[in-house]
Amino acid sequence: MAKYKGKSVRLNKPSYIRKGQVGYGRKKFQVYVSSGNRIQRVTFGDPNMRIRKSSPARRASFRARHRCATARNKTTARYWSCRMW
Repeated sequence: MAKYKGKSVRLNKPSYIRKGQVGYGRKKFQVYVSSGNRIQRVTFGDPNMRIRKSSPARRASFRARHRCATARNKTTARYWSCRMW
């Protein structure tokens, strides 16, 4: 647990952005990560698209398109999108 803008948050655990939260309707997920000695909020995912990772062809296409094998920086949306896929 860590503090982000005065509230206690869980680090490295993606969650849906709920109605009323900042970013609702613009992004689908959020995750809080530690960047050095500060906490950062990373938002990712298209709210209007379904995640169809159960299809091997779609999964392979997504991972190739986003170069998921090289996604290493936890403070990027790419890293978390690839991790969800």
